[in-house]
Amino acid sequence: MTTSSEDVLLQMGEVRYKKGDGTLYVMNERVAWMAEHRDTVTVSHRYADIKTQKISPEGKPKVQLQVVLHDGNTSTFHFVNRQGQAAMLADRDKVKELLQQLLPNFKRKVDKDLEDKNRILVENPNLLQLYKDLVITKVLTSDEFWATHAKDHALKKMGRSQEIGVSGAFLADIKPQTDGCNGLKYNLTSDVIHCIFKTYPAVKRKHFENVPAKMSEAEFWTKFFQSHYFHRDRLTAGTKDIFTECGKIDDQALKAAVQQGAGDPLLDLKKFEDVPLEEGFGSVAGDRNVVNSGNIVHQNMIKRFNQHSIMVLKTCANVTSAPSTMTNGTNNANGPVSQSAYTNGMNGKGQATATATKSSSDQVDKDEPQSKKQRLMEKIHYVDLGDPILEGDDSANGEKAKSKHFELSKVERYLNGPVQNSMYDNHNDPMSLEEVQYKLVRNSESWLNRNVQRTFICSKAAVNALGELSPGGSMMRGFQEQSAGQLVPNDFQRELRHLYLSLSELLKHFWSCFPPTSEELETKLQRMHETLQRFKMAKLVPFENRAMHELSPLRSSLTQHLNQLLRTANSKFATWKERKLRNTR
Repeated sequence: MTTSSEDVLLQMGEVRYKKGDGTLYVMNERVAWMAEHRDTVTVSHRYADIKTQKISPEGKPKVQLQVVLHDGNTSTFHFVNRQGQAAMLADRDKVKELLQQLLPNFKRKVDKDLEDKNRILVENPNLLQLYKDLVITKVLTSDEFWATHAKDHALKKMGRSQEIGVSGAFLADIKPQTDGCNGLKYNLTSDVIHCIFKTYPAVKRKHFENVPAKMSEAEFWTKFFQSHYFHRDRLTAGTKDIFTECGKIDDQALKAAVQQGAGDPLLDLKKFEDVPLEEGFGSVAGDRNVVNSGNIVHQNMIKRFNQHSIMVLKTCANVTSAPSTMTNGTNNANGPVSQSAYTNGMNGKGQATATATKSSSDQVDKDEPQSKKQRLMEKIHYVDLGDPILEGDDSANGEKAKSKHFELSKVERYLNGPVQNSMYDNHNDPMSLEEVQYKLVRNSESWLNRNVQRTFICSKAAVNALGELSPGGSMMRGFQEQSAGQLVPNDFQRELRHLYLSLSELLKHFWSCFPPTSEELETKLQRMHETLQRFKMAKLVPFENRAMHELSPLRSSLTQHLNQLLRTANSKFATWKERKLRNTR
């Protein structure tokens, strides 16, 4: 099981791994698991390969410990002590505490930058091949490669971050715990704080104003969970509640959302009212003028649920909205408030709020006819009847007229029409029939009297001619591309493709330096020219030598275009160098 130099620090029985029972061993340099009635180790992980350990949350029926490796693989051990849940937790805690002492001594310090670079190369096979062709062959240094040729891939990787959504029940997931002193303890994570700021930007504004200038982070969240803003079922608010203004802002946002509607101009939310099922099962309307005499606490609770749902939906809409909607709270306290006073929670006085309300309503009124027209078109549109055309619709009439526009490719053929072909006209032949027969007989007499001349060529000329007509010969240049794909082996094609990929990348940066208007571009141009020369000697020349020995018919045609690209770049560089020397004199 173990070597003679290893000491078992802890042996824990009744540990399950992948539905098999066994024993977990914690040793000096590794952790191992061996199944029951076996004498060989099934799972073994060295401490240097372990990145971290994780345990199952409290309250879960399974008591587990997971070992996460640096390569992303995991091993989960399930503790199944027969003495009950408390014994399982005790066994798990013993292993966890011992690993916490051992892992820091063997922890491998992995550079995060190297991990990111390795991940980028794995996700981009072409970039990996380019790295092998340029860096490993010492055409480029690693720093030059990542600074120039892989810069775009690194930026794409950094900018490709997925937006985290907001759960509708994130506030209910914050389960307070009693602290033993007639109080409650809230465990806030960064994700929960992010959801609160994203759903309630007014709270984020208050956090920006008070932390850390007026209070600490813990004091702010304590006041938040004690505030009337969080407990809105209360009838009265405290006089020193800093979140009173936030509630007013949310009420204004709810009112604006109701006025704006649900995006459907044919739907009026203000016309909705409660209809009890007892009134004709909802088919007969009763007295609608009766004032609802429900409990105000219940009404406030329903209002709060609707308001919370609207704010959560706005977080989803803000992801695809214009950049002018400042949902991330980047504007300061003195910034303009007329952009979106309800979505960012940055409104100040009543005048600014009224201005924002007016501009919002004007925008809704402006967009309402267009959206209403679109909804009406959806209602009257049938697929089998075609697109509807409304009276007075200038755009529809214009499109209809445009669709009937008659275009002629040749107008003269349409105007003139067909004419009779002259070759079918009757005409008088000046030669008589007897003369034609006489000439035909005289010409046919000489057909059988011809002497066939047979000339033979020498074998050397025949072989030369056969070589010229073979693929790769001088007479088969027009069919060279077609035959090259059949004659070149797959390994040569793959290597040639890699050469084109590498050379195209280098030439892209070479030609981007023209015109070299700055000293930095001149330095880069000089460096890229030297890189092209190293590429030719390190990659292109060995490939040509290999093709010279193994592909005799196509030895010079494979790299002809690559050499032409290099000669063009060298000629351009020589011309620029000569012009620069002439100007400096």
